Amino acid sequence: MSKFDRNIHGQQGKRSPQAGQRAGAQHGRPKRVMGVQQALEWAFGKERAQLELPERPDPDRGECQGFGLEYVLMQRAALGCQIDGGQYKPSSYTHEDAEVIAAIVAGLPDSLGGIRMALRIAELARAGLTPDWMPGAVPQCVPRETRENQHGVRAVTEVVGTERVLTRGKWRTIDVLVCPVTWRPHPEQIASARRGYEDWWQALDWVRDGLSAGRMLRELYLTETMPKVRPWKTTN
Repeated sequence: MSKFDRNIHGQQGKRSPQAGQRAGAQHGRPKRVMGVQQALEWAFGKERAQLELPERPDPDRGECQGFGLEYVLMQRAALGCQIDGGQYKPSSYTHEDAEVIAAIVAGLPDSLGGIRMALRIAELARAGLTPDWMPGAVPQCVPRETRENQHGVRAVTEVVGTERVLTRGKWRTIDVLVCPVTWRPHPEQIASARRGYEDWWQALDWVRDGLSAGRMLRELYLTETMPKVRPWKTTN
């Protein structure tokens, strides 16, 4: 993130939804009010905005032709019109606010997942989905392997040794059996899914701050509404 980006995200000025609506009304119609997740789903879903990702570094040129929030702001100020979506722009019209949202998402810093997170945000937004944080998942101790026959499902056991036992007046050698078990779902699987949700949430928070501080949206007003930070946490 550039110094310019950090300065933008450090701004604390916030406008109320009513102020945003009044600002839009000056241009003939009120602004549409959306939370950041709703705005992303609108941009990538309904408007079919596309990510224009930074090019890979060219060893011959020794530079990367990428861009971030600073670039988007400069282009918007200089052009005063719709930002061109480049070679990935679909043939049908895409709303300029959707283009701006896509450009901000494409500029996610590496500390928040970079290009990989940008692609994930766009993919989830197009599908209208939230990352699966495995709601209701509780690890259970279950047999590692089972087999099914005419008597039903039975746990698979393993022989780990033998013992001599006295039964009906005779000494006999019997196998000592154990049933290997595992946790399903594994606690680490649940923890990984929830870390992924938290990473997605942090990225959305960055996108919301960038759009709000930059004030680049012309027909949308972005509210403070965010998905729950940790929906698996319940309050008493």
